[in-house]
Amino acid sequence: MIDCSVKIGGEAGQGLQSIGFILAKTFCRAGFHIFTVQDYESRIRGGHASFYLRFSDSAVEASTTGINFLVCFDTPTLALYKSDVVSNGYIIYNVDAIKDKVAFKNAIPLPLETLAKESGGDKIFANSIALGAVIGLIGCDLAILENTLSGFFGGKKGSEVVEKNLKSARAGFDAVRRLYPECPLPLSVKPSRERMVITGNEAIALGALAAGCKFYSGYPMTPSTGILNYMAQASDKMGVVVEQAEDEIAAINMCLGASYAGARAMTATSGGGFALMIEGLSLAAMTETPIVIALAQRPAPATGLPTRTEQADLEYALYAGHGEFPRAIFTPGNAQQCFYLTARAFQIAEKYQIPVFVLTDQYLADAYQDFEPFDISKIDTTRYIMTTGELAKIKDYKRHQITSSGISPRALPGQSGPLVITDSDEHTEDGHLTEDLQVRTQMVDKRLRKYESLSKEVIPPSLEGNIKAKTILISWGSNYGVVKEAAQMLNLAALHFQQVWPFPRDEFLHLTRGAERLVVIENNATGQLARLIHRETGIDGLSRINKYNGLPFTVDELTTKIRKENMNRTNKSESHE
Repeated sequence: MIDCSVKIGGEAGQGLQSIGFILAKTFCRAGFHIFTVQDYESRIRGGHASFYLRFSDSAVEASTTGINFLVCFDTPTLALYKSDVVSNGYIIYNVDAIKDKVAFKNAIPLPLETLAKESGGDKIFANSIALGAVIGLIGCDLAILENTLSGFFGGKKGSEVVEKNLKSARAGFDAVRRLYPECPLPLSVKPSRERMVITGNEAIALGALAAGCKFYSGYPMTPSTGILNYMAQASDKMGVVVEQAEDEIAAINMCLGASYAGARAMTATSGGGFALMIEGLSLAAMTETPIVIALAQRPAPATGLPTRTEQADLEYALYAGHGEFPRAIFTPGNAQQCFYLTARAFQIAEKYQIPVFVLTDQYLADAYQDFEPFDISKIDTTRYIMTTGELAKIKDYKRHQITSSGISPRALPGQSGPLVITDSDEHTEDGHLTEDLQVRTQMVDKRLRKYESLSKEVIPPSLEGNIKAKTILISWGSNYGVVKEAAQMLNLAALHFQQVWPFPRDEFLHLTRGAERLVVIENNATGQLARLIHRETGIDGLSRINKYNGLPFTVDELTTKIRKENMNRTNKSESHE
């Protein structure tokens, strides 16, 4: 069985993301499953950055601490990760930047920049030297890398640049093969169906397009910017209006205007940008205007660690906005869930005329994974807008009509027939401002009544692994893959929330009945999901494992923490006997 990792480190601006993506595509085309993690500082150039890639015979959705192949463009990379290289691993290091000999059994000195100048005419091609060296050392077919390089640069740079990159990759490949004529890990190409290599951000954008999104407005803010970029690239082909607003206040208000006019609309941001959107969020609730908000979390308060990951905005999304009003919160665990849950977010937003969140984080937003092509036929694109014929049958149309479901019939301004009126102040059924206190109570009850039907459409948490185990590991969002793998290694059960609000209380209690120990695993300091579970179910004694240094859990790190937590729990139990 093949299960290996490659880590490439250097300075921001050296093209590490491109190297990582090309390697990921190459291994995927060779028939392997891949998973990546990107780590970078908040600067355009300089500062340390790394790209981690795991490839395996079987599906992988998390990273490990141990590194099989380390590529060092500079000295800081060597200092940071040398101790993580497994005993039989390999270190390729750039002797143009690292002058001291590396004391490691399988250390391979390569003058990456010198070779780049010789083969491509410029040190900028050091990336392709490194790519060829990795492929040569690991034993993957060079032709697959060449094909991937041609596809990556062909549409952007022209034939001359493509040929220089190919020549450089061959030079790196040959340089390693001269040192290691018999590859330490010869790989055989496996026949495989076409698979996508895609990030969470890209999958969210695709899900929005599949659901019929026709207006997107946002302001660039890491780690949500990839959604804006993808939507902009697809705008002409897919007929979507994409606007880079002057700030997040404008972004959400543009979306509300587009949605009010009948277009499916979306925005995306991170915590600091969402702070500016909150008045618009409440406006959406009061006017009952559907909107989808992708909230990509990062460490805070304030600017925090703007390029790292965290799960500390769950309660923020749940309670943001002045006043009480219904909302839904989806928490995808991988890119595939990002696609389908984003599409579902549009349906729920429009059906119930509410704001809906897709809550991700930097880890999920930037991680490349491989999947079978998404099934567009599974996407429900039903519209919940009154037809002209339906309007013609209504003598006295009321935009905010009080109904038993809380959902009022929605017509669009300019549609033939009635006048469509709404107001940001409390309003009557026909949309006019009012200060009638009885009407106020009726309208609050009407809006909150949507929860009765909305709760019946909640996606229940999934239970995997040893479902009979007495210990259940509980996660939400991006921890899905690492918790699932840890549960498999420890023969435990893993329960994952794809939707945390409305909280699926009955389903949760059913799935956890009989369990003796519930361990909630989160990338925040205070256990926000654990608190929500306690509030909604009354369950006491939840164990918590939290990490909040800006980096995601690795599989071996998490399994160690689970064993340690179990040992501490056992020792406490024995001390009370």
